[in-house]
Amino acid sequence: MASSGACNSCRKRTLVVDDVTGNIVCSSCGVVQEFDNFQAHIGGITGDAGTYVRVGTAGTGSTNNYKENKIYEAQKLIEDFVFKLGLSVSKSQEVKFLIEKITNSEYGLGNWFPVLVGACAYVVMRKDQKMLPIVEVADLVGCDVHELGRMISRVVAFIDLKLPEFDIVNSFERAIKSCSSFGMVSEDVFSKMLQQGVFLVQCLIKWFVTTGRTPMPVVAAVLVFVGELNQMHIKMEDVANELHVAVTTCRRRYKELLEKLVKVAKALPWGKDVTTKNILKNAPFVIQYMEMKSTKKRKSFEQVEFDMEGLVGDCLSKEIGYGFDSYSVEDSSSSQYFGVDHPANTRSDYPDKFEISPESLTMIYSNYMEEISLVKANAEIGIKNKKKRRRSLDLQTCTEWWKGKSDLSKKLLLKQILEKDVGLDAMPPSFDKGCLAKANRQEKIKAAKLRIQRIMHPGIGESGYSKDLCLFEAESFEKKKRKKKMKVDIDWEDLIIETLLLHNVKEEEIEKGHYNVLLALHVFDHGGA
Repeated sequence: MASSGACNSCRKRTLVVDDVTGNIVCSSCGVVQEFDNFQAHIGGITGDAGTYVRVGTAGTGSTNNYKENKIYEAQKLIEDFVFKLGLSVSKSQEVKFLIEKITNSEYGLGNWFPVLVGACAYVVMRKDQKMLPIVEVADLVGCDVHELGRMISRVVAFIDLKLPEFDIVNSFERAIKSCSSFGMVSEDVFSKMLQQGVFLVQCLIKWFVTTGRTPMPVVAAVLVFVGELNQMHIKMEDVANELHVAVTTCRRRYKELLEKLVKVAKALPWGKDVTTKNILKNAPFVIQYMEMKSTKKRKSFEQVEFDMEGLVGDCLSKEIGYGFDSYSVEDSSSSQYFGVDHPANTRSDYPDKFEISPESLTMIYSNYMEEISLVKANAEIGIKNKKKRRRSLDLQTCTEWWKGKSDLSKKLLLKQILEKDVGLDAMPPSFDKGCLAKANRQEKIKAAKLRIQRIMHPGIGESGYSKDLCLFEAESFEKKKRKKKMKVDIDWEDLIIETLLLHNVKEEEIEKGHYNVLLALHVFDHGGA
């Protein structure tokens, strides 16, 4: 059967239908015509049936291919994440079982699924006291820390699980083993640094520095401090990047660590000269003192005393061949200084032991001067080689001062940590800030009461007496000029305190600082009434 159309190749109207294939071909040139073989299937309900395609399916129309592909891609994603997180085979299986339980074996391929994988990995590790930093998981998953935290809360609520407390000591051990900055250290130095870090971390727990804070910046601060203590040049930025924490927060925790050590150093004989700038040089002595305190062998340096009276008495009573020619013990300067009053040391009891010739005195004095000159010469040599001496002293300090005998060098329970004495009993920083804020509010209340008194009673000064009864001295022009230059800075808090005082609010309530509640109770309601 010929067609009325023209050939696409030779443009002749010699198109026929092929009996075998059903395609239209040109009888002149033999070219098969494209896209011209559509045949309508008309036959009602008895005709050829089409294919029902469901939403989300492909291929032949079966849903099995899509489900199998989804499960395959989800399991592949789980394998990739657990491998990057460094989980063991058993922990990886636990993560898979937990995800399968939560999704009812349906898995998923949306943007939420990687967040769920990270949350399940964190819960599995946290459940067995094996720390996995949430910031590291969030960075790997590619989401915000708060978003991952919300997913963790949902997972914990779904499986009805109560997670144990965060173990910052395990986090420190994991961080120091994973940081590349500590990879080139020998095993002996690494073990010492690990003990020192655990010791400082648990001291910070005792000082409540970790209370209510993000723990990983504290870990970063201790890592940097321990590295500097062992003559390692470590940058805070590098450690913060490896632990996925903010550098500014790490620097703040590092400063708090230095401030606490400075407070501990006040118990040392030279503690008044120790500051945050030179605490690193004094840190070996400070930590050694803290270690000594924690072992409870000595309570403080005040107990390291010598029996000076007995020592001087023994020296004066021994047969050493020296003595006093014409002075008694009571007249000697050394006996008066140490307060020695031994009746056995008098000339009448030992007449032969206090005789000494002028030649012997000359010899003793010459020997003493030679020793003094030798000490001065050594001091001058030490000043010339100051840098070399400092290096050798630092090396000796870092290799010999640490003993590691304290229990704080090992992981302890919170109750055991709080019972230890490390030379400082500090309160939480939030409590100290609250006390300081309360003291500032008390000062503001006093100043506001004085301002109100001056305004409501102009004739009464700050002292409470009338100007007519007070006798003022004639002030010079410079004093008056200085008073004019003085200005009182009043901020919004001062105005609120004045308003509350005018509405007869108790000072105890104002000191708490809940201004919005007090204004709503005493000012706005009172005005409306």
